[in-house]
Amino acid sequence: MADILIIDDEKAIRKTLTEILSFEGYKIEEAADGEEGLKKFKDKTYDLVLCDIKMPKLDGIEFLQKAGEVNADVPVIMISGHGNIETAVEAVKKGAYDYISKPPDLNRLLITIRNAMDKSSLVSETKVLKRKVSRVQEMIGESAPIKKIKETIEKVAPTDARILITGENGVGKELVARWIHEKSNRSAGPIVEVNCAAIPTELIESELFGHEKGSFTSAIKQRIGKFESANGGTLFLDEIGDMSANAQAKVLRALQEGKITRVGADKDINVDVRVIAATNKDLLKEVEAKNFRLDLYHRLSVILIHVPSLNDRRDDIPLLVDQFLVDICSDYGIAKKVIDADAITLLQQYNWTGNIRELRNVVERLVILSGKSITADDVNNYVMPK
Repeated sequence: MADILIIDDEKAIRKTLTEILSFEGYKIEEAADGEEGLKKFKDKTYDLVLCDIKMPKLDGIEFLQKAGEVNADVPVIMISGHGNIETAVEAVKKGAYDYISKPPDLNRLLITIRNAMDKSSLVSETKVLKRKVSRVQEMIGESAPIKKIKETIEKVAPTDARILITGENGVGKELVARWIHEKSNRSAGPIVEVNCAAIPTELIESELFGHEKGSFTSAIKQRIGKFESANGGTLFLDEIGDMSANAQAKVLRALQEGKITRVGADKDINVDVRVIAATNKDLLKEVEAKNFRLDLYHRLSVILIHVPSLNDRRDDIPLLVDQFLVDICSDYGIAKKVIDADAITLLQQYNWTGNIRELRNVVERLVILSGKSITADDVNNYVMPK
């Protein structure tokens, strides 16, 4: 059920519009002047606003400008009994969705409202999709460790040096890999990700190098592997510490010779791929335990980048929270919520075992469960362990 705010200083007009639109299934709130309307608009997210132009305290055009500063995505339809072409043009120029004269034609009013909300939904969906398909998210943070990582990326990205990224789960190792690719000479090519921990041992070789039809029972057709898919670009091997010994040997050969062989094939295939690997394990300890090849470790670790845990970069939490609030509130189609300084302080004191991923989930939880602003009480109630 859509929420509509009607702002008009004529009580009879408000009552008539409320009765009509309530009958059509809309949830209606009223304001007797622009000042009251603006206060309500700031306190709540509406799907649409119907606003008179000539009103005391704050007229419709002034409301339109101020409302646009609060949330420009909410469509505003101007209504007036003193209208002319110049007034209508001015209203549209200031950001109004449309202009309707009083007394409004019922059919035109209902069609305009439906069209305005359809457009609003499309705008919101487009913003979400644009963010989802954007090539790389921003790397948020001004702490010393993050500045060091950014400086390292600037230096190593233009080269073809292989890079090993280390750090706990959820710290943003994939984001670092994507930034390296974005700033590299291969940015026009693909970046292909393989989560080595998520692929069964018996399938990892087929996933990486491809296979020929009939090479094993379920190989009903030829398959191109990730190395070939990433040709001319970057291959990101996430959780490489979980790769099987056989696959490690083949990856080592691919790095040494720039060639791969599909499972079940005899022919070598040349590949031009930059490999970036990541792990949450201590690979040197895995080498000692004979779970990882020392020669492969040296091949992968030309450049080492360690991404710190969130607990080691607490100064970045306010910046991260602010960005998450922007993204999450936009996804939900609501005005960005504010968060109190005391709430931020509590979040900085929390033990972030899940790192950045956990922080984003917590911010989303707070957006859903809190009121118009996020308070320290909200953090205590919805985040802190009891």
